[in-house]
Amino acid sequence: MKSMKNIISKSLITAASVSLLMTPMKTSASESLLKYDASLPIELVGRYTSGAPISAGGTEIVAYDKKTKHAFSVNGDQKSIDIIDLSVLKKGEKVVPKVKQIPLSSFGVEASDVTSVAIHPDGGYIAIAAPAKNKTNDGHVVFMTTGGEYIAHVKAGALPDMLTFTPDGKKVLVANEGEPSDDYKVNPEGSVSIIDISKGVKNIKNNSVTTVRFDEKAVDKDVRKIQPKNSYAVELEPEYIVTDKGGKYAYVALQENNAIAKLDIEKKKFTTVKSLGYKDFSVNDNQLDASDKDGKINIQNWPILSMYMPDGMASYEVKGKTYILTANEGDAQDYKGFSEEARVEDLVNSYKLNAKLYKGFSQEQLDKMVKDGLFKKEQLGRLKTTTAAPKNKDGKYEAIYGYGARSFSIWDANSLKLTYDSGSDFEKITAEAVPNHFNANNTEDELDSRSDDKGPEPESVIVGNVKGKNYAFIGLERTGGIMVYDVTNPEKPRFNTYISSRTFNGGKVTASSNDVAPEGLTFIPASDSPTGQDLLLAAHEVTGTIAVYSLGGKTDK
Repeated sequence: MKSMKNIISKSLITAASVSLLMTPMKTSASESLLKYDASLPIELVGRYTSGAPISAGGTEIVAYDKKTKHAFSVNGDQKSIDIIDLSVLKKGEKVVPKVKQIPLSSFGVEASDVTSVAIHPDGGYIAIAAPAKNKTNDGHVVFMTTGGEYIAHVKAGALPDMLTFTPDGKKVLVANEGEPSDDYKVNPEGSVSIIDISKGVKNIKNNSVTTVRFDEKAVDKDVRKIQPKNSYAVELEPEYIVTDKGGKYAYVALQENNAIAKLDIEKKKFTTVKSLGYKDFSVNDNQLDASDKDGKINIQNWPILSMYMPDGMASYEVKGKTYILTANEGDAQDYKGFSEEARVEDLVNSYKLNAKLYKGFSQEQLDKMVKDGLFKKEQLGRLKTTTAAPKNKDGKYEAIYGYGARSFSIWDANSLKLTYDSGSDFEKITAEAVPNHFNANNTEDELDSRSDDKGPEPESVIVGNVKGKNYAFIGLERTGGIMVYDVTNPEKPRFNTYISSRTFNGGKVTASSNDVAPEGLTFIPASDSPTGQDLLLAAHEVTGTIAVYSLGGKTDK
């Protein structure tokens, strides 16, 4: 494989980083932290272990309280919130202990899951998203003190998947995904619930909740539908929600719809829903490995148009302008009663590729690629695609469509136009950093097993300011580890570091694999940290662990 300095975009290479170095660094007698081009000093300083079985969701999302130095971790396995004590890090202890576990059932709330947790900006209490036993029914938001005592709960929409407080602490915003039932017979509307907490939460009732649904007039006509006969109110599925610094607007990821919605919080109205379009993998900076059956790492241009389909989001402000960051994971509707998923090889007779849809290939080149075996397993035959893609008047797909952009992107919050995309960095960097486990799954260490299916799967993203610079941290759900970019200039981000505390043992993932499948990331600024350092908490869903990383080296505090 070519050297990284040849295959990474020139814009990512600084004078101080002529070549990239992979240096495993010891963090204790029994562990090592893989650091690839460690420009930003990062150390693994602690870990919380939930004890949940592998892949049971023992840790998923985590919030932090600067007053108590406690963190609140979503434990899907126990349908609980685990309160953990980060103050021990100040003493140099590596094992983060659990203070107590609070099952939602102890509050009289029946839930099928616990999906999200957030802390009020002033501390004192947290909000928890709890889907109903039957996920198509209205779920709940539960309020609890930081000491674990019940305050109140109110109804939200169907399948509350993520929640956040507005910056002024007066409202809670809830992304209600509204997924279909597994038999696909019930499909509730997706929505955002706005909970008014300006008068406190002690005596809050359901009349403090306004659930905002989608108006067809606000939705651009090119926004993706899986079932064309459905209304957009039914089709749109909110996944994640962030606000601007002033709390005027919220931005909602509609993952399966490949779109972002903009919500006027005060008016309680969606102003627009924009399609994110397609990432063209035929152009130079966009490359990927598309097959798990080619027996090698094979990152190159392909005639694929892939939907961005973000999961996690973050927002930050530069010179008074708001930008939205997205982790472009990709996802499909895949249920017992209906699935849009297919492999390219299953649809061979339904393709008539059209070069007008690609910037990187001529019609002559496309025809030759097809003749030379484009639809075979070793090329694009194994790639997961959708039966809900556009067709021409003859009922043919004129492009090969994929799920997820295998990248992170930055969008102008005002126009929702693309400002930056990391291209093929994630696969190229991991190909050199962990060549024997490139595009591995999060349940086993096999090489190349996810190349056909969204690759490394960027799951989450967060922005933190470390010593005057804004950094984006992006968690890779499958391969594992976290990508770090300097995003101080949102138009010209620069790759900084790749870290991973996953241990590859050559077989199935076990507790000895340490930290696998980062699901939720939380940044703790040095001013709020128990150690006086900037910290990053990474909750790992598969291993049920939270890794604690210090950022930027030692401080004078």
